[in-house]
Amino acid sequence: MSTRTLITGGLVITASDELPVDVLVEDGRVAALATRDSHGWTADRVIDASGKYVIPGGVDAHTHMEMPFGGTLAADTFETGTRAAAWGGTTTIIDFAIQPKGGTLAEGLDTWHEKAAGKCAVDYGFHMIMSDVNESSLKEMDTLVASGITSFKLFTAYPGVFFSDDGQILRAMQRAGSNGGLVMAHAENGLAIDVLVEQALARGERDPRHHGEVRKALLEAEATHRVIRLSQVAGAPLYVVHVSAQEAVAELTRARDDGLPVFGETCPQYLFLSTDNLAEPDFEGAKYVCSTPLRPKEHQAVLWRGLRTNDLQVVSTDHCPFCFKGQKEMGREDFSKIPNGMPGVENRMDLLHQAVVDGHISRRRWIEVACATPARMFGLYPRKGTIAPGADADIVIYDPHAEQIMSAQTHHMNVDYSAYEGKRVTGRVETVLSRGVPVIDDRVYAGRSGHGSFLQRGICQYV
Repeated sequence: MSTRTLITGGLVITASDELPVDVLVEDGRVAALATRDSHGWTADRVIDASGKYVIPGGVDAHTHMEMPFGGTLAADTFETGTRAAAWGGTTTIIDFAIQPKGGTLAEGLDTWHEKAAGKCAVDYGFHMIMSDVNESSLKEMDTLVASGITSFKLFTAYPGVFFSDDGQILRAMQRAGSNGGLVMAHAENGLAIDVLVEQALARGERDPRHHGEVRKALLEAEATHRVIRLSQVAGAPLYVVHVSAQEAVAELTRARDDGLPVFGETCPQYLFLSTDNLAEPDFEGAKYVCSTPLRPKEHQAVLWRGLRTNDLQVVSTDHCPFCFKGQKEMGREDFSKIPNGMPGVENRMDLLHQAVVDGHISRRRWIEVACATPARMFGLYPRKGTIAPGADADIVIYDPHAEQIMSAQTHHMNVDYSAYEGKRVTGRVETVLSRGVPVIDDRVYAGRSGHGSFLQRGICQYV
């Protein structure tokens, strides 16, 4: 039986347009857009969006639900994490399946399918973390691309865990260059960082702030430069994740000025938080331990400029939450044992709207970096990331005037603190549709586990 929803009276904002039009949703997809006085549509449900924005559901291209790290697991499951995503106006996540060391890519992918299947409130896809680059896993890359897993993450960090050497990274890039895959790089010089960690601990420097001090911005820039040059040798595109430092932005800008297919992502924590948070007393700084680390405040202006000039294209969250009690506390006597990761999947769209209010970016750029570009980057556009006939009806009714105070007392992420505790922002999600089905309905959760579908993705649409 056909179901129709009419969204009327709002301002539709996409990456390219701001239009005072109505939206007709039919059978889970956008059927049409038209001015109110030009149609005579009837519908089973009418949503009055007067005075509100009508925007595409957010696409968070970097999350880690249930990720194992340092002897513990990220606190959000696919069930709790996708529910929190919906509360924050995000209707698609792309999480990271992890190849087990010594195992196959397929084994890692199967494990993550088991974690997510039947649990998700919104749609989801997977990237593949390659922990063991060899002839077998290189051949598997071809199979995964054909089955809709079209992006592969490699690390210049975390020796003994995820680290790949330059030769392995080059081989993976060469393979991606031939099969259409996109290599994503965590760019920090992990071997040098481990030396600095050892030296800091030997000096008795054990507090969370030292996490940021040893993971130096120059070592992020060096690794960023290196993976860019490796991608140039391989003739393959490159996506650098969670860029935090002005020196790394400079490397990306130089590469893009040279016409290379190199892309960069940053995250809200680098735009709104700083080393001041890492230095909070009484071990509170542990809440802000993530990698790449938070930087001094002066880096923020460069990141915002990079977003405006398109030297950075995407804002994702790197959502990887660990509770303060019992998890972050594992490193109370040794900062190197603090699980690396922060919560944020519920906060991204609101924080970026605050950036609109503050004049850092425009409304259309907000939608571009949070919805349209990640969908294009990872082969989901125009099914996701826009409001246009034929697109999935992933639609958010957003009140740009409502005020809220971010807090662990009110958020829906499965973590016992908020990285933005007490922050007042303007703008709030009111209603969220996922493929036309209400997940948040006038500030009430209406979703269910298992509604979210696995997304087979195409190749990057920028290369």
